[in-house]
Amino acid sequence: MVMRKNGKTDANRVSNSFLDVFVVMGSTNSKPTLSPDSSKKAKNMRTGRRDSKQVNELCGLSAEIREPASRSPGVCSSNENIEGVFYKFVILHAENDVDEAIRIQNLLQNKFCIKPGIIFAEMPCGKHILENLGDAVNGSAWTIILLTENFLNGPWCEFQSYTCLANALNKQHKYNSVIPVRPLNNPLPREKIPFALQAINALEEDSPGFAKQVERIFQESTYRQQREIWRRERMKEKLEHL
Repeated sequence: MVMRKNGKTDANRVSNSFLDVFVVMGSTNSKPTLSPDSSKKAKNMRTGRRDSKQVNELCGLSAEIREPASRSPGVCSSNENIEGVFYKFVILHAENDVDEAIRIQNLLQNKFCIKPGIIFAEMPCGKHILENLGDAVNGSAWTIILLTENFLNGPWCEFQSYTCLANALNKQHKYNSVIPVRPLNNPLPREKIPFALQAINALEEDSPGFAKQVERIFQESTYRQQREIWRRERMKEKLEHL
């Protein structure tokens, strides 16, 4: 979890760390049915997308990473709401997959009672996109990578996935915490899945064994263990910044 020092975020440190991961590892039609509340939520997410210039700079791995431009007020969650919760899962998704990410989020929370969960588009305003990525990965027990055709539209999604894999390798308690998911709608063909993710068995929503796989992966004991580690790390960081 990235902390603040003297009221300012050390965004350059976060950015450089994630870019190092990317350089080392390299990069390589039906619509979902949503409830009225989910449809409204998706619309708000789309209208609050991050500045395209910023995303292009990140995807191009520019040497100087700039802070994002301000977004419309009231679109994304507040820092207090996000930072005070350790989520069971976060869904990383392509910019055009907000609707599908919300559908998967609702599926896991409502059908399988795996909650709380969050999608990346819900991360708070006013933070650098790379800081939000760090908070999302470290502030949840499992990282779901939504594998749709949109996943390969730009380097950003692959960058997210490589960052998560590196995090899982570097932190013992994060082992097996990265979960690729091929949803029912517009799934990424298996042969197009990046090599680094092919080593992980993806959750296939259209598989007869999908429900059993979900129950086997998302264990409450694992969540509680990771939550306790997260709490200790937050307390240690707070003490260090006193």
